[in-house]
Amino acid sequence: MAIARLILLTGVLVVASSSACFAQCQTSDMDQNIAYAGKGGIGTVCTTDYEQADKEFEAASDGLIGELTSALARGWTALAAGRGVPLGIFRIAGIYGPGRNAFVNLAEGRARRIVKPGQVFNRIHVADIAQALAAAAAKPATRIYNLADDEPAPPQDVVALAAKLMGVPLPPEVPFGEAELTPMALSFYGENKRVANRRIRDELGVMLRYPTYRDGLTALWRDGNWRG
Repeated sequence: MAIARLILLTGVLVVASSSACFAQCQTSDMDQNIAYAGKGGIGTVCTTDYEQADKEFEAASDGLIGELTSALARGWTALAAGRGVPLGIFRIAGIYGPGRNAFVNLAEGRARRIVKPGQVFNRIHVADIAQALAAAAAKPATRIYNLADDEPAPPQDVVALAAKLMGVPLPPEVPFGEAELTPMALSFYGENKRVANRRIRDELGVMLRYPTYRDGLTALWRDGNWRG
């Protein structure tokens, strides 16, 4: 999160949730449209209620990451208004794709099945992030959009499917209360989100290539590009 990542996409400056990125853009000439891409678990944006989504700057942030990214989103809003350029805000769910997925974690011995009853969250494949941002650039988009798949699911189910596809033993289940977690990991497991994504379909015309984690993991394994 500390490293600036700038991508010029069809006249739209796509910025990651990075304080360094924000500081850089504050002091540079900028006349493109801006697409702010931040973590999904912030305030009311990650709910099924889009009536509240557009009021997300007044909502409380969730956890350590939420506090940082919500503040950055306010900063980008003010910066875009001051420069007179459009701003689209994109809340991104759990990202996976080549080089970043449960297969890699299993292969490297880092996969864990921490079970917290009732916890679910959405994910999104990097290819679907790319197509959504390209669609937003074509408009350009000037609202809040959730970039997420169609099916929130428990994290242990993702590990189980990856292990089945790889033909390797499942890591043992670890109850949440017994897991030794860092403050950042605790913040992650403190969230439980079911994200509405209909706005990217209805307004941007995006049809997800990988609407569930099963579609995405199966394709990664089939195509052999899971290592990146």
